[in-house]
Amino acid sequence: MITVGILTISDRGARGEREDESGLEIIERLVKELPARVDAHETIPDEKDIIVNRLIDYADNKKLDLIITTGGTGVAPRDVTPDATLSIIEKEVPGMAETMRLQGLKKTPHAMISRAVVGIRKMSLIVNLPGSPKAVSENLNAILPSIPHAIEKIKGDTSECGSSFYV
Repeated sequence: MITVGILTISDRGARGEREDESGLEIIERLVKELPARVDAHETIPDEKDIIVNRLIDYADNKKLDLIITTGGTGVAPRDVTPDATLSIIEKEVPGMAETMRLQGLKKTPHAMISRAVVGIRKMSLIVNLPGSPKAVSENLNAILPSIPHAIEKIKGDTSECGSSFYV
């Protein structure tokens, strides 16, 4: 069972002015498509220090396998989620972020301005997703099949990665 934490990053959501549709989309997809259990879910404002503190708490204290953020991945002045993520991860997983952008470009040219980051802190995989429910779904379509394998590797699985693909 993959333990999951979801952080919705939204000033309006944190003030109670907007429903967290993206967070709910993430929960629905993960629970339905993976052996996953959501152990933490909250909405916080677009404040780098708050995001950093929650990511560290989810990875270091709650020891969640997968931490997904939604929101704050663009180029607007308050979009600081990737910056917060980069400041606390130990390794980047650029292929996952690149795949999300590549798949997004098939739908909209705006996908190229996403600054979403995927990385590892301790034993947690951290994934930044956009803020809209539609973009969340499209990005999950791109990376969901690789998440269980990535988490197995992060936790120390030493089996061959490509053996089943090249038989």
